[in-house]
Amino acid sequence: MQVLVIGAGVIGLAVARAAARRGHEVIVAEVEGAIGTGISSRNSEVIHAGMYYATGSLRGRHCVRGRRMLYEFCAAHGVPHRKCGKLVVATNQAELHKIQAIAAQGRINGVEGLELIGGNAARALEPELSCIGALLSPETGIIDGHAYMLALRGDVEDAGGAIALNTPVIGAAHKGVQWQVAFGGRDGGEFEFDAVVNCAGLRAQAVARAMQDYPAERVPRLVLAKGNYFTFAGKPAFSRLIYPTPIVGGLGVHVTLDLAGRMRFGPDVEWVEREDYAVDPARAASFYARIRTYWPGLPEGALSPDYSGIRPKLTGPGEPQADFLIDAPAQHGLPGLVQMFGIESPGLTSSLSLADEVAGYLES
Repeated sequence: MQVLVIGAGVIGLAVARAAARRGHEVIVAEVEGAIGTGISSRNSEVIHAGMYYATGSLRGRHCVRGRRMLYEFCAAHGVPHRKCGKLVVATNQAELHKIQAIAAQGRINGVEGLELIGGNAARALEPELSCIGALLSPETGIIDGHAYMLALRGDVEDAGGAIALNTPVIGAAHKGVQWQVAFGGRDGGEFEFDAVVNCAGLRAQAVARAMQDYPAERVPRLVLAKGNYFTFAGKPAFSRLIYPTPIVGGLGVHVTLDLAGRMRFGPDVEWVEREDYAVDPARAASFYARIRTYWPGLPEGALSPDYSGIRPKLTGPGEPQADFLIDAPAQHGLPGLVQMFGIESPGLTSSLSLADEVAGYLES
C-alpha cells in the first residue's frame, strides 16, 4: 500500500514509522524545509505519566501506553532522556483536594508509582519548595525532542520510506480506489496514493478543507492557545519537574528542566487569533506571582523571555477541554483517509501509541 503522511512533526513521523514497519510504501510530505519545525519544536519536551486525562479518553489511553513505549524506544535508539520525576504541588486546601483527585484519576488510568506526600516530605525532596502537600509522579521524564524525531526519521528511511521537504499539499480527491493528491513546491504535481494521513498540526484543518470529498462539516474549528516560556538565569533550584495544579487550557506555569541542566518556566495560556511566537516581556509579572506561590525564593530579575509554542486546540476559553480527534474511515466513510485534529499535549508522549492505532486504520 502506498501511504502519504502529511506533516513531518513528531506525530507524522511516528505514523510514518508505524506504517513503514508494517510493509507499506510511505512518503511524508512536509511544507517546511526541515522536520519538526512546528508544534514539535516548541513544547516542554516532557514525557508525561498520564494522570490528568479522563477515563477512557484517547489522551488517557495513549499517554500511558505511549509513555511506556517511548521510554523503550529511547533506550533502544539512544535518544537522550531522563526519568527525573515530578511533583504536582498544593499550596492551599483547595489545591490539596485537586491533587487528590488527580492521583485518583491517575490510578484509574494505570499510572504507576503515584504517591501523595505531605509538605515536609516534599521539602525533603526539594528543599526550595513551599507547599502543604504534593503528588509525586516518578514516571514523568524529559526528552530531547529533536533527537527523538531524528530517530523516527531514521526508522522511516531504514524501512524504505522517504521525507519530502518543502512539499505543501495543495489538494486531494478520492478517485476510484485511490487518492489523487496535488503538491506544490519545486517538485510539485499530482500523485496517487492508496491512503492519506493528515498529521499537519496547526495546518490540519486547512489541509482537510482542501480535500474535495471530505465533508466540510467534519472539520472542527481551530482555537490557538499560545504558551510562553521564561528562562531562569542561574543554577536550577529543583531536581524534578514542579507543577502547580492545572488551569483552564493547560497544566499551569511549571518548572521544566532540560537535559543540559537549564531550568525554565511555562507555559502560560494566552488565547490568540494568529500565529505569533514573540514572548512579551511584560508577561513576566504574572510568572513571578504564580511561581512564588510554590517557590518564594525566586529572585527578582531572574526571568528572561525564552520561546513560545501554539497549541491547536479544538475548544476555547471556558469550555471543557476536547479530546484528541482521530477521524477514520469507519466514521467518515472515505476509504484510506485518516484525519488527526487537536493533537496537542500529551501528543509527544502519546505519539508511538497513536501511530499504532492510525496504522491499523489504514488496513481496515
